[in-house]
Amino acid sequence: MASASRAFSRALRTSASPLRTTARATRVAAVSHPLRQQWRRGYASGEKPGEEYEGNPTGMLVGAGALLLGAAGYGLYTYQPELFGKAAAKATGPFTPKYEDYQKVYDAIAKALEEKDDYDDGSYGPVLLRLAWHASGTYDALTGTGGSNGATMRFAPEGDHGANAGLKAARDFLEPIKEKFPWISYSDLWILSGVAAIQEMQGPKIPFRPGRADRDLSFCTPDGRLPDATKGASHIRAIFGRMGFDDREMVALSGAHALGRCHTDRSGFDGPWTFSPTTMTNDYYKLLLEEKWAWKKWNGPKQFEDVKTKSLMMLPTDMEIIKDKEFRKHAERYAKDSDVFFKEFSDAVLRLFELGVPFQQSEEQRWTFKSSFDQK
Repeated sequence: MASASRAFSRALRTSASPLRTTARATRVAAVSHPLRQQWRRGYASGEKPGEEYEGNPTGMLVGAGALLLGAAGYGLYTYQPELFGKAAAKATGPFTPKYEDYQKVYDAIAKALEEKDDYDDGSYGPVLLRLAWHASGTYDALTGTGGSNGATMRFAPEGDHGANAGLKAARDFLEPIKEKFPWISYSDLWILSGVAAIQEMQGPKIPFRPGRADRDLSFCTPDGRLPDATKGASHIRAIFGRMGFDDREMVALSGAHALGRCHTDRSGFDGPWTFSPTTMTNDYYKLLLEEKWAWKKWNGPKQFEDVKTKSLMMLPTDMEIIKDKEFRKHAERYAKDSDVFFKEFSDAVLRLFELGVPFQQSEEQRWTFKSSFDQK
């Protein structure tokens, strides 16, 4: 502050030189002026002739005022820097998203689900859930590879796997959301979209915590890690067991088939599992146990259809849920009690979505987002 004051004083003295020259010329011209003595007597200081100040009194007063203002400003800057934009400087530092920021992303997904109804049965919800499921279901507990950390389905090796056919629709659906919230990783966005899909289709709450990072194509997983719908119970246990799930969790996760439908141009199969493919219920288990099923007569891959309406379908792996004794007892529990199904489905999906992620937040710091139903 002292150096600034000295610089200001030097500038003031330099600028005063031409003013003093002008003042001298004025006094010379005023010698013969008849009012000179009267003008001099107007001062109360009693100055004698020849002792007038050869400077610019107004300029000095302005300079002194400026110095005082500068000193006051420096004091304010020292003790209240936020008044000078320091707070704004902090705001431009690294962005650390909080719960409220992720809720905004959730809300944007929910809004898009409501507004974009040009997909199967009027909702992108089921395909968003499938995207999150397949991004997570590649995890291998033995090698620690795969899982939801990476979003490697963005790349052709993994995106072109047969089990992932049709998921480009889900990825494209989420692109505008990613553009609006560029700070969120694709990995977190895909999983959050799965959470939103479940909750917006009236399913249970699914806790979420961020921390997934996007990876390059060198982290793509080999084909064959996702379930093959043509296989039996041993295959189901091999696929889900590789991820660390037990029989109960396997059956609970199969309940996701309450949503969506199959397509001949993707999996080769055709049709929905339930009569309400955009609403989460325990009807999948009820229909498996209560309806009569028969092989569908058509030119496509082997699948079952309900005998009564011939409008519903079940895959060979679905039928294993009621054929296998250990699987069936859990299917019966879920068919009888929707609350039990919702609770155990939520727990299993939470585990699935977190496989292989090196989280910084603890399990106690998971967040539960408000659905559009909660906010009405």
